[in-house]
Amino acid sequence: MSVRTVRRAAATVGHRALILCFVAFAVFPFYWMVVTTFKQNADLYVGASNTAHNPFLFNRPPTLDHLATLFGQTLYPTWLFNTLYVGLIVVAITLVLAVPAGYSLARLTGAWGERLSIGIFLTYLVPSTLLFIPFSRLISTLGLQNSTWSLVLIYPTFTVPFCTWLLMGFFKSLPKEVEESAMVDGCGRVGAIWRMVLPLSIPGLLTVVIFALTLVIQEFVYSLTFISSVEKMTVSVGVPVALIRGDVYYWGSLMAACLLTSLPIAVVYNFFLDRFIAGLTVGAVK
Repeated sequence: MSVRTVRRAAATVGHRALILCFVAFAVFPFYWMVVTTFKQNADLYVGASNTAHNPFLFNRPPTLDHLATLFGQTLYPTWLFNTLYVGLIVVAITLVLAVPAGYSLARLTGAWGERLSIGIFLTYLVPSTLLFIPFSRLISTLGLQNSTWSLVLIYPTFTVPFCTWLLMGFFKSLPKEVEESAMVDGCGRVGAIWRMVLPLSIPGLLTVVIFALTLVIQEFVYSLTFISSVEKMTVSVGVPVALIRGDVYYWGSLMAACLLTSLPIAVVYNFFLDRFIAGLTVGAVK
């Protein structure tokens, strides 16, 4: 066996071992949520002195009690509906504002375009903890306290700057010849954008949709500040409010809520992952 063959085999083994470590690191939180969701309380809270107990496996038969508690004793379905309702509106607002802004900045040549794009991105970096007090005053002035519309108004202030900067990068990667050829064929500027630019920017648009939805699902500070009624809360606030009572943590139901909320996002993200990195502009000019 030659030295080159040994090195190649060692490199292959090392590469696969590294991938296996990353896969285990990514999958373990979901495995832990599944195990905790279906474990009995006696299995979850067994004493640490019991050396025969394996916290990573089912030491007793699985149970559905935690799911029954989540759906029967809390407003989890209502919180999911509120979250999706706010999320879809925020996604629509973000696309309506970020797409034309990103396209304009991508086609705005010169130093001013670059400076303006950096300035828009920097607004996204302002910590949310510095803004929720003035935003609270704004919401109070508008009379939107304890209303989901307060979240619809505030969340785009975070999604639009980042998504504008993100889409600007996608639009910059598109050759101008794509639009020029469409306009030569009779399309106006808007028609060229609608028929040529947007279809080629689907990876960026999908990224915007997933980013906005993820922010709405996981955001906590503003939802806790602006919403006080339990039936109007989003899932990120309603779950801890209902399942953490003083120093009592309903771990099984908490993990069930986390699993049911995060698993669809992970599946959708991985399903469209190839679209994020695909070179859709290859051969576009032809």
